[in-house]
Amino acid sequence: FEHRRKLARNISGGMQRRLSLATALVHAPELIFLDEPTAGIDPILRHKFWERFKELQENGRTLFITTQYVNEADNCDLVGVMANGRLLRVDTPRGLREHAYGGEIVELRAAEAIDYRTEQSLNGICRESRRIGPNSLRVIVAQASTAIPEIMAWANENDIQVESLEQYTPPFEDVFVELMRSEVNHV
Repeated sequence: FEHRRKLARNISGGMQRRLSLATALVHAPELIFLDEPTAGIDPILRHKFWERFKELQENGRTLFITTQYVNEADNCDLVGVMANGRLLRVDTPRGLREHAYGGEIVELRAAEAIDYRTEQSLNGICRESRRIGPNSLRVIVAQASTAIPEIMAWANENDIQVESLEQYTPPFEDVFVELMRSEVNHV
């Protein structure tokens, strides 16, 4: 109640964003368009906004959100990726990840370094492997749940002591960069 007599131009940026969201929701619309609703606000308030967006969605509302914070797209059901004014692709966050990398990613961390020749013997299991350290690989596979047991068997056959082997989900910002990289290569 302390802010009720203040002019909107005299409140903080975070309060202005809250006011904008409140005015957009006051008439309980079925379809809500929000243009960068979390721009310029702190991470705690940004998180609260996304909690509210999820509540709205659970109550049957449809939200169409633009954002400059690429990682926020991971909160959405569908994501449209644009570059140079063109819509490149619309898909689920998972679908965009798989498209960007050519499959799902499994991260393997071994107790000791994995030599190049041994790494190359993974080709029958994976689509591609990317070294992220002397004893760590990110392996692109069709489906992580079926590839993990195969990779474990490969490690046992090659006397590789596995410290960890799990599906890796790259941050959406990395997915976006990978999608842009492939777009540049297709132009």
